[in-house]
Amino acid sequence: MIKVSVMYPNTPGARFDHDYYRDRHMPLVKQRMGEACRYYTVDKGLAGGDAQTPATYLAMCHIFCDSPEAFAAGFGPHAQEILADIANYTDLTPVIQMSEVVVGH
Repeated sequence: MIKVSVMYPNTPGARFDHDYYRDRHMPLVKQRMGEACRYYTVDKGLAGGDAQTPATYLAMCHIFCDSPEAFAAGFGPHAQEILADIANYTDLTPVIQMSEVVVGH
């Protein structure tokens, strides 16, 4: 299994609509990807290494798929629509990482 993490850096003055991201953008991603997206999670940054340190990322999502090929097959045909929707909730450029899930839940 792989995980595609999309992380939005905590940049001063950045715009990020957590409600839109959670309630509209990520359901759009899941709907377009269909079964290629096994499931996803959404995180809202609270703090860094201790409660007094700002979070490194304002928000993150993690999309779980069977393989890099499954992700590409599910995301690729809808990439333009999904990426265009980013402007509806943020002015940040996300950091993206694909990882192999070595230990799961």
